[in-house]
This record gives sequence, structure tokens and C-alpha cells, in this order.
Amino acid sequence: MSKPKHTRALGETEAQAITRNIRVSPRKLNLVAGLIRNKPVAQAVATLTFSKRRIALAVKKTLESAIANAENNHQLDVDQLVVKHAEVGKAIVMRRFHARGRGRSAQIEKFFSHLKIVVAEQAVAVPAPKSPAPENTEQKAA
Repeated sequence: MSKPKHTRALGETEAQAITRNIRVSPRKLNLVAGLIRNKPVAQAVATLTFSKRRIALAVKKTLESAIANAENNHQLDVDQLVVKHAEVGKAIVMRRFHARGRGRSAQIEKFFSHLKIVVAEQAVAVPAPKSPAPENTEQKAA
């Protein structure tokens, strides 16, 4: 007897990657994650590659892992992948103390974050060609 098979939380056209305990505050990580939400993965990778933020490298590695999971584990088309979710969560907080004047101390909080990126295969919609507008002959005659 074995345990029952774990049901898949994501859809059939979705894949994810999770990075835990990233040494950056959730507020700063959410700014970088906001740059890639709802974008095609090629554009998201390019955005993270040229970002000046230090944490963009860790976000890029997580995104590339999600892309690899989609391609290798779920046989999804990489060219049609879109970043569906980029969730940032709060992790542990290390508390340290800093010596201050007159024998006192001050607390320093060092925040950690979790990052979850979900990519989904989305068919690229080709816009329908626009029909030319009918010309108004009355205005031309006048």
C-alpha cells in the first residue's frame, strides 16, 4: 500500500519554480517581481538581465528554472510561455543588535523572502486584419 498520488495544484498548461529564503526584504523583491508579471518569458528574461537591481539575478534564476520545468517536466512550448504569477512572501527575520552610545543597543532586522513564479502557456492571439472604413461619398461631393 502506498500513499495516494498528490493532486496537481496547477493547471495542465502551467509550471512553477520556488526559491526560499532569499536575503532581501519582501518590499524590494516585490518591485523586481512587478517588472515581469504578465509578460512573455523572453521579454521578462531580457528585463531582468539588464536590471540594475542586485536581486534581479536571483529572480532571473528562478524564472529560468520555471521555464525549464515547463519545457522538461510538462512539455510546454517555451515560445508561448507567459509569467502568470510572481508571488513574494515574507520569510524569517534575523534580529541583530548594534552597539550605540552610553551603553545602549539598537535592534537591526534583516529580512528574508520567498519567491514563487508560475509560468503558463498562452496561445498568441493574432489580431484580425481591419477592414477599411466605408467612405462617405456625400461629404466628398459637397
